[in-house]
Amino acid sequence: MKRILSGMQPTSQLHLGNYLGALKNWVAFQDDPNAQCLYCVVDLHAITASYEAANLANATREIAAAYIAAGIDPDKSSIFVQSSIPEHSQLMWLLATMAQMGKLERMTQFKDKAGKNAERAGLGLFAYPVLMAADILIYKATHVPVGEDQKQHLELARDLASTFNTRYGVDFFPQPEPVIAGVAPRVMSLRDGTQKMSKSADSDMTRINLTDTPDMIAKKIKKAKTDAEPLPENLAGLDGRPEALNLITLYAALADKSKEEVLLHFAGKQFGQFKPEFIDLAVEKLSPITTRMNEFMDDPAQIDSILSDGSEKARSIASEVLAKTQEIMGFYS
Repeated sequence: MKRILSGMQPTSQLHLGNYLGALKNWVAFQDDPNAQCLYCVVDLHAITASYEAANLANATREIAAAYIAAGIDPDKSSIFVQSSIPEHSQLMWLLATMAQMGKLERMTQFKDKAGKNAERAGLGLFAYPVLMAADILIYKATHVPVGEDQKQHLELARDLASTFNTRYGVDFFPQPEPVIAGVAPRVMSLRDGTQKMSKSADSDMTRINLTDTPDMIAKKIKKAKTDAEPLPENLAGLDGRPEALNLITLYAALADKSKEEVLLHFAGKQFGQFKPEFIDLAVEKLSPITTRMNEFMDDPAQIDSILSDGSEKARSIASEVLAKTQEIMGFYS
């Protein structure tokens, strides 16, 4: 039995990159009869940077609503909030006693986020990867869907699992495997094909949000950066054309087709012919998600009920794993 664990932070709005790079794949994972899926809203990670306390709870509900609207079924998967399972934080401290400072200092995300003010960065930002390891190991997850930028953090989780097992002479924590799935594991900005689509980008025109209306989606795709060359017959013809490659990748992922199939359909055509079809496809696929998200956000009690049930399922696993971890480490009980 595979146990799959993943999550997203409740920071601003989810966008097309989150859907294609993660949510769409999560939906597919839950249909595997040999897999148990746990999807959390990682709110403890969200407070490692500046955030609006007054908006945190509602942002958490919005992420949960996006999960469900995108197709995560609460009857097939456990959907819960990280902070509602205290075992995450408890296991983090135990793992922190085994985490080497040198490895944490080499984490590229810490360097990127701390920038030139690394000495003034909070401990939470520095220790973020240890909490991520605890998120994974508290459920003894075997598979973790991650983006390319999170693979280094998953490697630390694997190292900590190995360190624990070696130090205490047990075969307790599994080695979680990264899962990078889908046609579009890395979605790029609509305005710069060399930059990742991001919730934190200054311009809203760089991304398609899951809350965007059809008119907003159309406007953003019309203004998406392209080039003057016609579309080629094969992928080799997209070399050196990052914006063209990005739009073809997005279309393929939304249409459940390969990039090669999409190019055969549009070969020789200009982007003026491509974009209207892309708009129609994006609206067809994303509008139902937006509508359902809005329905859930209008009924927060329903979201809270789903999160409560999911937390109960998740904690039944986490509490057993923590208890056994403490027993192995020799704690008094």
